[in-house]
Amino acid sequence: MITILDQDFSQLNQFLSERTFSKIFILVDENTHEYCLPILLGNLETETAIEILEVEPGEEMKNIQTANQLWEILTEMQADRKALMINLGGGVITDMGGFVASTYKRGIQFINIPTTLLSICDASIGGKTGIDLMNYKNMVGTFAFPEQIFAYPRFLDTLPAKELKSGFAEMLKHGLIADKKHWDDLILLQHLDAVGIEPYIKQSMEIKQEVVHGDFHEKNVRKTLNFGHTIGHAIESLCLSTGNLILHGEAVAMGMICEAHLSYLEGLISEEDSELIIEQIARYFCYIDITDFKEEDIFSLLLNDKKNADAKINFSLLNGIGSCVFDQQCTTENIQKSLNYYKKLSGF
Repeated sequence: MITILDQDFSQLNQFLSERTFSKIFILVDENTHEYCLPILLGNLETETAIEILEVEPGEEMKNIQTANQLWEILTEMQADRKALMINLGGGVITDMGGFVASTYKRGIQFINIPTTLLSICDASIGGKTGIDLMNYKNMVGTFAFPEQIFAYPRFLDTLPAKELKSGFAEMLKHGLIADKKHWDDLILLQHLDAVGIEPYIKQSMEIKQEVVHGDFHEKNVRKTLNFGHTIGHAIESLCLSTGNLILHGEAVAMGMICEAHLSYLEGLISEEDSELIIEQIARYFCYIDITDFKEEDIFSLLLNDKKNADAKINFSLLNGIGSCVFDQQCTTENIQKSLNYYKKLSGF
């Protein structure tokens, strides 16, 4: 399912040679068109006709309007059910490209070639596709596995530092919810760069893949992957609605700080462990100013979270470093306390 590509992309070329596709569509954004597509095309060995589909970059483009444009283009180019979609990009591209492919003509095959740390370690893995709706994250989507995921770590050399940090947040999360050693190894990193992070990428990918394989449709244990995302998604959505965009990993880091403190307030971990986790996350991520967001707006988004049931907010919380429990329904008072705790720490 997951393959680390060599320098000449031989595994991808073998994949294409063993299958017959009517046409190949490569979905990119403006950034991956410039920095990554030339590398892919320079190594691609296929006689199949190739078409490039380009969208503007950014989370704000992950919507039904963009998806509709892509469906229309595929139709105009007479894409049939034997076509292949290659999603070359970060989480927005793999999420949206997978959604478009899995719904066009009731599904065409697609593969993911993630180009950011976030998409390599998290977004491209697991078979979740989706688009945003009314500033709510991933509200419309499908469960659809890509035929294959091909990761090429050298793409990380093209990333700005803030994009590496964004993906690093998900790696930290994988350690916190499932593998204490992975967490311990990651927090030893003094500086975040592609060379330092690369040795830990495969382990992070495998942690997520193992969780997903145990619960593809997110009925139980897969929910643990949402640690940090309940509050994080709410803040990310509010930032999106105001035009003051933040990266997904920045929102997750903020969410993990709040939800680590919430884990303590709910009696699941010790105050010492909570403070240790928060201290380490804060080493890598700046605090986000949430003072202008109304509490009722935050709670409105929390109540619309996809994990909820019976109009109750469900959290995935830590019950140890390297261990997580799901479907935790917390008191409103403790949720408020966790948000106020974050505001106090941030000093805004």
